[in-house]
Amino acid sequence: MCIRKFNKYEGTLIGSKMEEFGMSNWKNEAEAREEIKKLVAEYYHDFKEPVESKKNFKPGDRVSYASRVYDEKEMQALTDAMLDFWLTTGRFSKEFEKKFAEWIGVKYAHLVNSGSSANLIAFSVLTAPELGERRIRRGDEVITVACGFPTTITPILQYGAIPVFVDVTVPQYNINVNMLEEALSEKTKAVMIAHTLGNPFDLKEVKAFCDKHNLWLVEDNCDALGSKYTIDGETRFTGTWGDIGTSSFYPPHHMTMGEGGAVYTNNVLLNRLILSYRDWGRDCICVSGQDNLCGHRWDGQFGLLPKGYDHKYTYSHFGYNLKVTDLQAAVGVEQLKKFPTFIERRKYNWKRLHLALEDIQDKIILPEATPNSDPSWFGFLISVRPEMGLDRNNITRYIENHNIQTRLLFSGNIIKQSCFDEIRDTDAYRVVGNLKNSDFIVNNTFWVGVYPGMTEKMIDYMAQIIKEAVNK
Repeated sequence: MCIRKFNKYEGTLIGSKMEEFGMSNWKNEAEAREEIKKLVAEYYHDFKEPVESKKNFKPGDRVSYASRVYDEKEMQALTDAMLDFWLTTGRFSKEFEKKFAEWIGVKYAHLVNSGSSANLIAFSVLTAPELGERRIRRGDEVITVACGFPTTITPILQYGAIPVFVDVTVPQYNINVNMLEEALSEKTKAVMIAHTLGNPFDLKEVKAFCDKHNLWLVEDNCDALGSKYTIDGETRFTGTWGDIGTSSFYPPHHMTMGEGGAVYTNNVLLNRLILSYRDWGRDCICVSGQDNLCGHRWDGQFGLLPKGYDHKYTYSHFGYNLKVTDLQAAVGVEQLKKFPTFIERRKYNWKRLHLALEDIQDKIILPEATPNSDPSWFGFLISVRPEMGLDRNNITRYIENHNIQTRLLFSGNIIKQSCFDEIRDTDAYRVVGNLKNSDFIVNNTFWVGVYPGMTEKMIDYMAQIIKEAVNK
């Protein structure tokens, strides 16, 4: 076997035998792995390291709204998992779940294959019969916002529950808590809303409302991982104030596994239900490769099955298979180590852009952090002032033509999306008050990125082009 390594300095292809890397003398698998991972690190530094491209950024170069930030450690971890060839949920998944739960401050955290799946699990568990009178049944209501991401409400509609839509505030872009009492009905069972682009919603008011009326609170934390909120002197990460929190590890998000997500809780019963709904709906809690953890694999009675039916094949819920692979989890383990620095860089980039745009506030509305919060910003929201004769689409076209990516605030007003065509103006959902600000956002709002891979030159160039677009 011959390994060939490209010498980028001389531009020649140099052949070398395994002996050149010491690989013919491997004593064991552990030694072989370390040698392979060293080569992976070399590969990263030779071909994937982005340092030079950042250093040489010039106005006009591409500025993405988000991107992966990683180094050789993630590639080595991925290689390590690949060499295990376990592929499904395994040791890296277990390690990540433990460390993530410790970091965010919850008792239980479980990986799933996406943030959308995390939302599906979070809602599904609230329909479980084990919850008694508090379970969500078809026809029950869940308070949410119209201005958000579709998969926050998709599970509600698909199950046959009723989303109750209220408006948001500008410039926080989060739920208008003054509408909560008006949205309440005898059918209300839960509140399920997202923290918008890293900016926490008013957790103090929402949590007090839920506690007062004995409602479940699901925090869609997919765009706000690392954000903090303080209630009565106690500061916690968002996603941990409610009954269930969800996260996404899709590449644009705060940290990445490529695809992936997490569901987390402090509630023992909800934790058990999360595992069941994630793992086919089965009653058994044994992980893959484990048998008879409870010691009662063949002596239980379930449904109308014969007594002693194998517990590994008894199903107490209509569940799914939404597990993550160990390859993804391995990347997440390394990302989690870097995550505190990611948060601080997002905050720095957001503040730098905010300061740069403050002198055009007569033409645009700049975003504001929710009181009592410390956001881990996902993006930088901007609303143009239509009364100044500005058109959002003209502005974003100008920005995009200068090689800067822009994005809209997801659905804007979900009720106006074509997915609602078949149920619009039916009793499949309910609207409380008007959705004036959601409609304003549909027409006037966009955002740009502040991800940790951005340099000061990139932020300053974005600010320059946004100003040109607004003043043009």
